[in-house]
Amino acid sequence: MDRTAQRASRPPGRTVAYEPPGTAPPLHTRAAAVLEAGWTGASTVPSHSLYPHQWSWDSAFIAIGLRHLSPLRAQTELETLLAAQWADGRIPHIVFNPSVPLDAYFPSPDFWRSSAAGRAAGAPRGVETSGIVQPPVHALAAWLVHLADPGLSRARGFLTRAYPRLAAWHDYLLHRRDLGGGGLVSVVHPWEQGMDNSPCWDRPLSRVTPAPARSFRRADLDHGLPEDRPTDLDYGRYVRLAADYRDGGYADGAGDFVVEDPAFNALLIASEYALDRIARELGAADPARPDRAERLTSTLVERLWEPAAGMFLCRDVRTGEPIPERGVSGLVPLLLPALPRDLVATLVRTVCGPHFGLGGTTRLVPSYDLLGEAFDPHRYWRGPAWFNTNWLLEQGLRLHGERGRADALRKGMLHTAGASGFAEYVDPYTAQACGVTGFGWTAALTLDLLHDRPARGRNGLTALKEGDRA
Repeated sequence: MDRTAQRASRPPGRTVAYEPPGTAPPLHTRAAAVLEAGWTGASTVPSHSLYPHQWSWDSAFIAIGLRHLSPLRAQTELETLLAAQWADGRIPHIVFNPSVPLDAYFPSPDFWRSSAAGRAAGAPRGVETSGIVQPPVHALAAWLVHLADPGLSRARGFLTRAYPRLAAWHDYLLHRRDLGGGGLVSVVHPWEQGMDNSPCWDRPLSRVTPAPARSFRRADLDHGLPEDRPTDLDYGRYVRLAADYRDGGYADGAGDFVVEDPAFNALLIASEYALDRIARELGAADPARPDRAERLTSTLVERLWEPAAGMFLCRDVRTGEPIPERGVSGLVPLLLPALPRDLVATLVRTVCGPHFGLGGTTRLVPSYDLLGEAFDPHRYWRGPAWFNTNWLLEQGLRLHGERGRADALRKGMLHTAGASGFAEYVDPYTAQACGVTGFGWTAALTLDLLHDRPARGRNGLTALKEGDRA
């Protein structure tokens, strides 16, 4: 469908149905039920049908919500993930449940072969994982989980055990993944950045020869509409990148896809602040860590800020050029406390302007430029609105004093979560549910917003700065 037809097919006035039925159970109860259904006893699956294992940044977001139901379960969620860490410090993006059939998800453990192919990088032998990573939200999640019940956390030694693993994770990213040599972390696969199918990846992906379609079977198409999922061509490129990385022993830096991404680096910076809070809690303050967070913020601005676009852009490390696509990733640095005020103001204008439409044509921020040629309101990360990125933007808006906009976004997220059945993602114009419903981080972040204290201008990031209860 071309863009003109897409626009014509939208309902007049873009009617949005956000209010859940009046007879529905309270939103808190419904969100808690989603997390209860996904709990395996050690972690939470994002979706039993589509994502039946443990995912890295999903677990971080899920722990942020779980802390309001059970701080113990939230701690266990993160501990289970950290137990699968590799010796080189990386936290894998999937920890596989051996009780799940191999054909339930692809790429499955027999594709990644982590314990064999990842031996040189220190993959654990007792559990099978993937070999790539996801955005580093984990230290931020650990700090917020600690704040939910500091007494329990101290009694269990939660931060004492988590801190060295989190520090090793950051060290891996900062030292092994500075593939551009400019001080920022690079991702080596679109799945690492978490926004798998973003148009921001189209240009660097075009260099990748896809794996033959007959060499893999896409389990995702059993649970989602093909027109909403990545194309077979793109999926073939994902498989080729992952296979080449595996066959190279998971050594970093040799692949065709190497990108500096603003959201990945912004989340690392936010987690650097969290690691500073954790270290101080443990009596091991390191004055270099907050300085490093501010230095990384300056480097992020220097390398990825694009004034003409009014936001941050990804950089293709192989060509040294910015990627001229506006994705939601370029707005996520709004959550950084040391971001210069003029950049904050520009980002807010961009969020609310014609490219993302917050408060105007959309109530939730889409994943990609509304005016971009590749925009699709339903296709995975090419336009739909996602709850985790909107949660991050709500945090950033509130952190920088944009309380009115943050309140409106919070309200939109809560209403949309309830009306959509906690959808994986939604059409940014109509809030129509896309992907699977009963999705883990949608329910978890709904709980976090319900427990937030917006009337006092507070949220998790203000607690991160001040070190008190969120």
